[in-house]
Amino acid sequence: MSTAHHSRASPFLDCELWQRDAQVVTCAGREQIILVEFDGTEQWLCPAHAAAVWLTDPTLRFSAKTRPEGISAVMGQAFGGGGGRR
Repeated sequence: MSTAHHSRASPFLDCELWQRDAQVVTCAGREQIILVEFDGTEQWLCPAHAAAVWLTDPTLRFSAKTRPEGISAVMGQAFGGGGGRR
């Protein structure tokens, strides 16, 4: 029996840029982000990768499938999440 525990609250994301190497964790955030290119091609990414891709390619837009919490997570990754609530 394994003693390793995997949280049910945070399953692995299906990020297209995720490196499946146990030694390298490249994804950050729990929300699934869907960015869409002009031709309709979708990219399914974690918030960290979505922020990097979105900042470097101004032609991408957020899909309507992306939840508002996901877009907020991308903005936090892109511009820093230290704003807090007022």
